[in-house]
Amino acid sequence: MCANKRLIGNQNNNNLPILMARDLQKSFGDKTVFSNLAFDIYQQDRIGLVGLNGTGKTTLANILFGSIQADKGTIERMKEPCRIGYLHQSADYSVSEISDFNQYHNEKILQQASKLGLSKLHEWEPDRLDSLSGGERLKLSLAKVWSTNPDMLILDEPTNHLDLQGIEWLISEICNFSGPVLIISHDRHFLDQAVRKIFELQEGILTIYQGNYTDYREQKRKDFDDRLHQFNVQQKEIERIENQMSNLKKWSEKAHRDSTKGGSPSENRQMGFKEYHRVKAKKMDQQIKSKMKRLQQELDKNKVEKPEEEAKVHFQFDSSGKRGKRIIEAKNLSKSFGDRTLFEDSQFYIKHGEKIGILGANGAGKTTFIRMLLDKVPPSDGELWVSSTLKIAYLNQDVNDLPLTKNAVEALDLTDRMMIYKARTLLANLGMKEAKLNQPIEQLSMGERIRVKLTDMLLKEYDVLILDEPTNHLDLPSREQFEKTLKEFSGTLIIISHDLYFLEKLSSRLLVFEENKITRFEMDLKEYQKKSRTSKQEKDHHSTKEQIMVIDNRISAILGELSLLVPGDSKYAELDKEFNGLITKKRKLLNQ
Repeated sequence: MCANKRLIGNQNNNNLPILMARDLQKSFGDKTVFSNLAFDIYQQDRIGLVGLNGTGKTTLANILFGSIQADKGTIERMKEPCRIGYLHQSADYSVSEISDFNQYHNEKILQQASKLGLSKLHEWEPDRLDSLSGGERLKLSLAKVWSTNPDMLILDEPTNHLDLQGIEWLISEICNFSGPVLIISHDRHFLDQAVRKIFELQEGILTIYQGNYTDYREQKRKDFDDRLHQFNVQQKEIERIENQMSNLKKWSEKAHRDSTKGGSPSENRQMGFKEYHRVKAKKMDQQIKSKMKRLQQELDKNKVEKPEEEAKVHFQFDSSGKRGKRIIEAKNLSKSFGDRTLFEDSQFYIKHGEKIGILGANGAGKTTFIRMLLDKVPPSDGELWVSSTLKIAYLNQDVNDLPLTKNAVEALDLTDRMMIYKARTLLANLGMKEAKLNQPIEQLSMGERIRVKLTDMLLKEYDVLILDEPTNHLDLPSREQFEKTLKEFSGTLIIISHDLYFLEKLSSRLLVFEENKITRFEMDLKEYQKKSRTSKQEKDHHSTKEQIMVIDNRISAILGELSLLVPGDSKYAELDKEFNGLITKKRKLLNQ
């Protein structure tokens, strides 16, 4: 249990922490996840908790939430009870809770779900709830978390599966939330927008950085460069001293040789010839020992270790051969389920080598379209032509389709020794520790399971890679290296991703699912967002002009009626009030 502590002075004083953690330690078996963690969380903190997969981020979140206990250490809260809204990292997003439909008649949950784009939730039939997309399930879980009026929020991978509307809503709600927010995320765009402090958990050590994710990366690079410079300066000084000692040692050895060899009769008559060289050699030996001692003392006191570079993740792709220009084409394409239309009368194409980003709200039909490309779902109308010569790889959102009782190598179903060796190498390059390779899949984290699926894809040669939320559960170094490698892939990429950085860097063309249509845009994400903003402004301006025109027409009519009345008439007062209201409304529209 967390200890109570009385808050002295103003309870709204943001200079006082509302949660203090000291000397936290957690182990599982003989593996220490972290030790001696100490940090404070303040009322207005927006914290991003980052680190490689398996470093203990979710474990720390569970300790703060209270679902597991630390082996050692204390957590003091200023307020008890402290209600923590915790969005757990899960592929299912509490499906068992979602299936209990009655809970969603809670007015607060309905209200939050509506803001997230899940309209008329109370009218949904049970079969609609059973077929929710990952994004819709996540939105329901988020709505439930917000409806509990928490004092603090812990969000573990909250943007996985979220569409742009959901991400914008979440960023806005986090900004307006009155308590602290701790976010575990690998979404760089989201972290830049949502947090002002970074907790980095690395090799069991917690380091705190001020600023958002971009600030953190810049500070990390600067710290690395500074430490590398200090290391190089010290290495040069060590080399200089060692060269001095090497020269002294050579002179000492020569002096020792001179002290033992015989001289000419005249030399031997000189007083102390051999003794002179013995004294000289001894003095040089003392100088060497003294320099060695001073060097060792300096290293013991101020030794600078060479900073370790971040682990490089290596991917390899190969695309076999060139194909025809158009490899996928849709004509009058439509898809419906019952009376629910996802898209209709859509025309578009995809060429060989293009990098296509797919955009659309949750439930707009993006994953259904992918299933149609894979010939798993037929069109309701129209035609979707896919070249029969294509070799297509599909990385989907579901990491639960792996054989849970098999280990990582067994799950890849390889028999050739060279392929097994290559698979183990790829898994290691993806950050999988040797010990993890022998564990059954069911014991691996979500990120580790994604690595197994990626390895399966990387071992084979493909013309088209269909990536459905490929960066979900991947840590940041893996995401960045994955981007670099996909840029070099000569085949076709079709990407569904809510990681805006990932999508911006890779896609040069877009298929947008909007207003029950799939439309191809010859532009990248930034250009499309700029176009959308301009279009919205133009629509808003057009709508404002129309409203002003209607108001002007009504004002003219009122003035005509007023000219026939006298001020004491009851109708006159009514029209005069309406006139003043219309003038106020028009002024507001003109000032927008």
